[in-house]
Amino acid sequence: MKKNVNFKILVIFTVSLFFVLIYFFINMFEFFEISTVEAVYSENSTSKITKNLNPLNIDEILKENSISNIREEMSCEEIDLEYTTQYINNDKLPSGTIHVTQIGIDGKQNVITIKRYNNDDLISEKIVSSNITKASINKVVEIGTGRGKNNYELKSGDIVYSTPESLPVRENVDINSEKLFTITKGTSVKVLDVYDNGWCNILYEFRSGYVLSEGLSNINPLQIENLELSEVEHSKEELLSKLNKDMDVGIPSGLSLEQFRTILQYNTKDVNGIFMENCDYFYYAEQEYGINGVFLASIAIHESGWGTSSIALNKNNLFGYMAYDGSAYSSSASFSSYSEGIDLLARVLIKYYLNPSGTEIYGGNIAEGKYYNGTTVKAVNKYYATDSNWGNSVYNIMKSLYENL
Repeated sequence: MKKNVNFKILVIFTVSLFFVLIYFFINMFEFFEISTVEAVYSENSTSKITKNLNPLNIDEILKENSISNIREEMSCEEIDLEYTTQYINNDKLPSGTIHVTQIGIDGKQNVITIKRYNNDDLISEKIVSSNITKASINKVVEIGTGRGKNNYELKSGDIVYSTPESLPVRENVDINSEKLFTITKGTSVKVLDVYDNGWCNILYEFRSGYVLSEGLSNINPLQIENLELSEVEHSKEELLSKLNKDMDVGIPSGLSLEQFRTILQYNTKDVNGIFMENCDYFYYAEQEYGINGVFLASIAIHESGWGTSSIALNKNNLFGYMAYDGSAYSSSASFSSYSEGIDLLARVLIKYYLNPSGTEIYGGNIAEGKYYNGTTVKAVNKYYATDSNWGNSVYNIMKSLYENL
């Protein structure tokens, strides 16, 4: 009998202890709860009261930490404000001629950016705020649409002409170096030397200095009547021999203006005629910035579905530029014309993706190399697109375009 009584006491004690422990853990959980706190002040009192807004969700935290190494960082930095380019047709200039009538200069802006990393790999970047500290100066370009063709390349010893209304001649090969003097539109100068960084040394009336090569032409802009020039054209076989997955897309393709028109005009997939009407601008981008224009066109075709995407149709944006996963349409950039977007993306690729930091590039600029990973299509894929098959898709489009030659 005594044994049964002891057993009952033991059971009662155990059950009581169980409930006490439950009560203890519930109260301890509430005591250590992590939350966002909001301050609340009474109208007639200075005492501060806090209330719980976002109680800790243990399940969510455990889930997040167990399946992901993703982290976010917020940064504030000064970056370039890219200039835009306006193209103007000139039917008095031979086809393929490019006359820069106003040099483009990047501005500066302070931006706040949220970057997402998977371990140490940058997977996305979004600008959430910006403030312009120095305005950019837009570039203005006249393009020839007249008779004849022109594929002139600047070289030492040539007599050439200034195409902008005002072209500064500087002391050094630097856009910020001291201005020695200025030459006006149509001024003839002798080329002393040509550099790979977009500059050249010129002689004018016993004075020498450095100017941006894009401001010079073999055609006097004040005397452009009845000009007919010839253009060198590489054969289809020669161009195809350079096509492979390891080719450097940060250098020109070598296609002529007519060849760009051949591969991009009258394609049945171009249902809106966007590429047919804008094919020349891929050629001009190649000539001005040294990028492979076929690669540039292939990105535009892939990203826009041959110009059928809503971003392409409503925003003149063939590249999905500035579009972020989850808010692609609303975050994507708008352009006033397709040519403006083509020109800008060519510069973005050369400046940020296709050259390591410090490389001298077009127009006296220096590459930032922020997303540099190499100069092949596959290398650009790493930071340009989250889709790991993006590079293969773009290369296959390039291949099909080359085969249309």
